[in-house]
Amino acid sequence: MKKSAMKFKKPTAPAVKDAVLDYSIIAIGAVLYALSVVVFTSPNNIAPGGLTGIATMLNFMFSLPIGTIMFLMNIPLFIWGAIENGLSFLTKTIIGTAFVSIAIDVLTPFAPYYTGDTILAAIFGGILNGVGLGFIFYRGGSTGGTDIIALNIHKRMPYISTGNIILIADVITLVMVYFVYNSIESVLYAVVAIFVSIKVIDTISYGTSRGNGKLMFIITNKYSEISKEIMNDLERGVTLLDGEGAYSGEKKRIIMCAVRPQQVFRIQNSVKNIDPNAFIIVTTAGTIRGKGFARKD
Repeated sequence: MKKSAMKFKKPTAPAVKDAVLDYSIIAIGAVLYALSVVVFTSPNNIAPGGLTGIATMLNFMFSLPIGTIMFLMNIPLFIWGAIENGLSFLTKTIIGTAFVSIAIDVLTPFAPYYTGDTILAAIFGGILNGVGLGFIFYRGGSTGGTDIIALNIHKRMPYISTGNIILIADVITLVMVYFVYNSIESVLYAVVAIFVSIKVIDTISYGTSRGNGKLMFIITNKYSEISKEIMNDLERGVTLLDGEGAYSGEKKRIIMCAVRPQQVFRIQNSVKNIDPNAFIIVTTAGTIRGKGFARKD
């Protein structure tokens, strides 16, 4: 009996170029994130939120390597995320987490520690943390941890927003900070670092105005599947427009969607997986008003 040979699609040059650019920027973001931990937050007993904060506290108590502990804590979350969302969803998350974990442990013996004014350590740690995460998010990556937890819980309980789940996780981490370092100041410095990081991520992702965003037009025969993917995975609204090919006279359905800049790459990847022949147009929207963007005046 003749066995059918497996066929593998040869990646196109633009796809390879996009992948190289994605992972190069994610790697740069990982190094910046690692420097925020190694140079500023960890030496000053500042534990930012999420698994990084927990790993920082374990390092303080038991001298365990922060990067390695971060990655090990993420492994069960990767498995959970793969079960809930599929392996393709986790590719950049696993790579982003690996880059960050390796960068932290590699830089720890060599990077200089800042142990001056603790408030400056919190501010500049937050800035580097935010820039690093901003780069990682912008190319569709993630550092795992509370992001996976929030997404999976939200999928099971849609009435709880992912932002609230991450906030609860950060509050739990901050409570732990108080008991580990036995200092309310460490909690307050951690709050400063988290606040600065969030503001920097917002600036990188959204620009100086929260009304900024991208407008995507997707022309595809598989508009129903792609629309569901965008609405369910990214929780973005979709509008279907009627169109007609001028040359062919063929009726078309066009997906229009307003998204955050860092969501463009995730949508493009999702669209390519569902319909490699889809035609995608991405343009910058100077101002977007409404749910999920700037509030209406």
